Amino acid sequence: MSEKIQMLGSRKGLTPGLQHNTRVNVADNSGGKEAMIIGIVGYRGVLRRVPFANIADLVVVSVKKGTPEVRKQKFRAVIVRQRMPFRRPDGTWISFEDNAVVIVNPDGTPKGTEIRGPIAREAAERWPKVASLATIVI
Repeated sequence: MSEKIQMLGSRKGLTPGLQHNTRVNVADNSGGKEAMIIGIVGYRGVLRRVPFANIADLVVVSVKKGTPEVRKQKFRAVIVRQRMPFRRPDGTWISFEDNAVVIVNPDGTPKGTEIRGPIAREAAERWPKVASLATIVI
């Protein structure tokens, strides 16, 4: 099954939640504990502008803390929580206690078998395989 990965429309008006070199927690049991965002997949911005990502975006991370098998390696990951408040279409604002990602394979399936903590509804709708492992969807 080949799932086409693309960004959702225009990014105008979105809150810059996470950017390059942001340290994030790894919310699954893939072996990583802390990772650093080193790229945003599909981001097209202005020259010299620092790229940013939001909930449910696909990013490239480098694992900084964790088991020796996954440390110092690059993976793709989906952002499931962000501390910066963001607005939903119904007008409510939501934020989480930490920034967290779930490491995924190139086809979008999660590398781990369980997800610790809540995940945002936006990430669950865009990544159904990640949502199936989540215990709480907010």
